[in-house]
Amino acid sequence: MQRLLFLVMLLPVLSFAQDSTAMSWLDNRFRVDPTVEQVSFVVQREENSRAIVLVRPDGEKYYSWRHPENVAWYDEPGMDIISIEKPMPGPWQAIGNVTPKNQVTVLSDLKLSVDNLPARLYQSETLKFTARLTQNGELLTMRDFLDRVKLSVIFYEFIEDIDSLPKEARPGPIVLGEFADDGMAFDEVPGDGVFTVALPVDIQPGKYRVKISSSNGIFLRTVEQQVLVYPPPLRASFIQGRGQNEPHQVVVETEEGALLPGSLAAHIEQETPEEKVIISQQHAFSDEDGLKVRLPNAKAPGRYAWSGWLYATDNFSERELIFRLPKNHFAVMAELQLDLNLADFRAQQEAKAQLAEMERLAAEREAARSKALKVILGANGLVVILVVVGAFLWRKRKMKKALEEETLIAPTP
Repeated sequence: MQRLLFLVMLLPVLSFAQDSTAMSWLDNRFRVDPTVEQVSFVVQREENSRAIVLVRPDGEKYYSWRHPENVAWYDEPGMDIISIEKPMPGPWQAIGNVTPKNQVTVLSDLKLSVDNLPARLYQSETLKFTARLTQNGELLTMRDFLDRVKLSVIFYEFIEDIDSLPKEARPGPIVLGEFADDGMAFDEVPGDGVFTVALPVDIQPGKYRVKISSSNGIFLRTVEQQVLVYPPPLRASFIQGRGQNEPHQVVVETEEGALLPGSLAAHIEQETPEEKVIISQQHAFSDEDGLKVRLPNAKAPGRYAWSGWLYATDNFSERELIFRLPKNHFAVMAELQLDLNLADFRAQQEAKAQLAEMERLAAEREAARSKALKVILGANGLVVILVVVGAFLWRKRKMKKALEEETLIAPTP
């Protein structure tokens, strides 16, 4: 049996009807009519006080931490929200530090309805998905209740006959989003009873069971659906400009036949190092399947980021599709400054090579000059030596010849 959570609001009128009924507190007491099948109420108590104790007409006590299965209890500082299915008729009492502002609103025919998910979802698309909480067919707009309802969208991998598997073998939950009724993001009007979620389908392709249920126990009804998730029908890539005068590009390519021709549109946001946002938008012509978005090249060195949204129309169901492009980063300094540094480096290397070559040639010339000087000096020394030796030998020979002549001329004794 599913437990339903219903709202108790403070209304001064005591009445009983088949739809919404208000009952006044008297010494923290209220009476439940025998025709009431569900009752929900909000108890406002003093700040930092304990949760109340709820006493049935027969004296049995309910606590926030101990109560039967037909009771749902949510407590927070200064407030209790309690829902009872098939409550016992008669006088009930709340014991605790209750403020004098409390009354009980009895609700009947409280229902949770959600949109039907498309039969064909795409991986990485963002889907606007709504749920409605109604009483007797009318949207419920009581803020004390709506502000605390936390409805989540949970995907489970589809497995046939899952009940036959042990709990540890069953697929785990994948929480993809939480509904809100705050007028933010995709929600249109705050507090109108229509809960909206920007559902990011960031899961692998396949078949799934989807559950919409409360994540904090206030509203316990669960709605289930089955969906198929297909691979994304498009892909976007970033091409960085190679020079300061060349723009960057975001190129969008699509799967053949998946999207209506001409339905592509893009909104790209480029963030500069100074946190300035530059917006670029582009749409395809009627016969185009792809799209190129040119992004201005800010030229200044630094770390940049880009992100955005892609819009298209599904060719199978003509459903409008939204794809979020996550934030990516690129660096201009890493490319443009490198070219300048490389040119400077090459010029320095060439200058060093020229200087080294000049020094080498000067050293070679100096070595050649030194070698030539040594050769000249050695040759001159050798010539001097040869002259001296030749003169010495010539003189010695001349003296020897003179002695021989003197010997020949001398008389015989």
